Amino acid sequence: MSDVTELLPASSAAPLAHVLGEPVNELPLDLYIPPDALRVLLESFEGPLDLLLYLIRKQNLDILDIPMAEVTRQYMKYIEAMKASQLELAAEYLLMAAVLIEIKSRLLLPRPSASEDNENDPRAELVRRLLEYEQMKLAAFELDQLPQAGRDFQVVAVLFEREMIVRLPDVSAADLRAAWQGILARAKRNQHHKIATSALSVREQMSAILKLLQDGRFARFETLFDTAQGIPLLVVTFSAVLELVKEKYIVVSQDEGFAPIYVRLSSAEESHEAIPLP
Repeated sequence: MSDVTELLPASSAAPLAHVLGEPVNELPLDLYIPPDALRVLLESFEGPLDLLLYLIRKQNLDILDIPMAEVTRQYMKYIEAMKASQLELAAEYLLMAAVLIEIKSRLLLPRPSASEDNENDPRAELVRRLLEYEQMKLAAFELDQLPQAGRDFQVVAVLFEREMIVRLPDVSAADLRAAWQGILARAKRNQHHKIATSALSVREQMSAILKLLQDGRFARFETLFDTAQGIPLLVVTFSAVLELVKEKYIVVSQDEGFAPIYVRLSSAEESHEAIPLP
């Protein structure tokens, strides 16, 4: 049981626990630690370097002059405690144990001359790895202190409503026929006796209608027809409208049944390659 209490991490930055809001930095003498507490202890270290660094800092040892005999003894004590608890150790822990034993054995060999002491120190590579790990651990701790989304604050989501596109229903043939009959009725009431001096052209009327709608706005269906020009021209104009709808140059629509009919130029998605008009 003393093996467990000796190896429990004790960081000055973080207490062992909080009881009723108060930090607890030392374990009570009468505290019962269950036999499988080493499972939690194993998870508290992130690897063999973390364990070694803890053992060195716990005893305020000089990391540049590690007493390999004492550190190796405590590390092996931890390994034996793990084995006694029938816990499966990661291979990296066993590999570090072999490295520590090798360094300890090399230190027992005859020492080189004083001028080459630092260059041939068997602990040099281990010290370098420990210093690098300590720097990365400190950097990770400082990064963890920064505010994090989901832990320290929540991201505010602003929802934007998409602009609703109103699609007007298609105009039926019956609606066009009714509108055409209304135009003819007005033309008969305003009929004048005129003599046509030129042949009527559907293509010319198609061009005239496209020019009238070139601003892209909706136009009332009735505004395309000049009842004062007589029924023949109205017939030609109506034929031109039907031809433009067929060729997808224009679109006719209305809000609902029996509502006014509107005409506009087709958009790029609704139209195709234009046929040249005179």
